[in-house]
Amino acid sequence: MKRTYQPSRIKRKRTHGFLARSRSASGRKILKNRRRKGRWKLSV
Repeated sequence: MKRTYQPSRIKRKRTHGFLARSRSASGRKILKNRRRKGRWKLSV
């Protein structure tokens, strides 16, 4: 049986990366909120 977390950098970037966030309207909302909060990192 595989364990839960099987890290892959490509998969991580594609699902949670900046470009993925900026593509959808809801993702842009997330980035906007993180900018407003003053996050050091907006996405992965």
